[in-house]
Amino acid sequence: MDKIRYGIIGIGKMGSLHCMRFKGKLIKGGALTAVCDISPERREWAEKNFPKVKFFEDYKEMMESGLVDAVLIATPHYLHPEMAKAALSRGLHTLIEKPAGVFTSAIRELNEFAKEKKDLVFGIMYNQRTNKLYRYAKMLVDSGRLGEMKRINWIITDWYRPQAYYDQGGWRGTWVGEGGGALINQCPHQLDLFQWLGGMPSKIIGYAKVGVKRDINVENDVTAYFEYPNGASGVFITSTHDFPGTNRLEIDGDKGKLVIENNKLTFTELAVSETEFNATNKKFMPKIPVKKKHVVRISKLGQLAQLVFGQHTEIIRNFTAAIQDGNPMIAPGEDGINGLTVSNAIHLSSWLNEPVTLPIDEKRFEEELAKRIEEEKELNKKKV
Repeated sequence: MDKIRYGIIGIGKMGSLHCMRFKGKLIKGGALTAVCDISPERREWAEKNFPKVKFFEDYKEMMESGLVDAVLIATPHYLHPEMAKAALSRGLHTLIEKPAGVFTSAIRELNEFAKEKKDLVFGIMYNQRTNKLYRYAKMLVDSGRLGEMKRINWIITDWYRPQAYYDQGGWRGTWVGEGGGALINQCPHQLDLFQWLGGMPSKIIGYAKVGVKRDINVENDVTAYFEYPNGASGVFITSTHDFPGTNRLEIDGDKGKLVIENNKLTFTELAVSETEFNATNKKFMPKIPVKKKHVVRISKLGQLAQLVFGQHTEIIRNFTAAIQDGNPMIAPGEDGINGLTVSNAIHLSSWLNEPVTLPIDEKRFEEELAKRIEEEKELNKKKV
């Protein structure tokens, strides 16, 4: 197949950017042949900017048009699983935006359905996995050079969102519109990376504060504590009301420590593992010898190139290559359940005010989410 014909469903903020990547000929092996949206304004935008691309109002009609081989789904979160299953059932390769959905049971069903479609490629837009710093960190973890993990901490509070951000769309800042706040909107990439690098935890204690200094119905200030099967621990902190905020990831291992902050990764590699050193050391307050300090940076030019030519673009390129040549996937669609499980667990722990063990009680989560949606509707806390 010379060109994979793409149809994009949802051409709002993210979907329109994906359209422009095709217009700029950034997707080798791919061509945009159809778009779909229910908004008259988006139709006008599409017809003006993509006069040769077929516009649809009904996504199923687009899927059955014979004009597309693959779809990229960039609609509100709740719709991702439903639309992905519709695409896969029609023999279309499927790439979904993050998050995979709002609750894990729907994604579990989607993953099982996708497994049956062995000839189709299923992916998720976890574009941060293309960032060279996180990829280098992944190599250090997988190679064993960091050693067994002891601790993973991430403070990411540089998502500043003023009230005007939440006021621009009725679905923002609501349970019924997006199924959550910072965890489901801003942090899916980081929660994916948190488990991609640190593995899945066994227990989570979450504190998700709703509407801190903002007139919204969902969480915008989160602190979560993690415990892992090997005894390691972790902390994840995020907010959307701090400024200028911080973005710092630390992973401590038996053989060293890595830190990612300000577009720089620093890996302090120990000459001997802490476990081995401790077994023979006789000094009262010693320091373990450092073998080497590795530093990897992304320059401002590199940041710009990554923004334009990497990340989202690289995921679509990789997805296209997986269809054409069977190349390994950077972000397989089935991985979408992992970060969402962490997100759901933090919410559930906060709602119940108790620790949550994994796997989570999916039914309980859905019941608690439904309570908040119903309360939102009854109290009319915000028009949706």
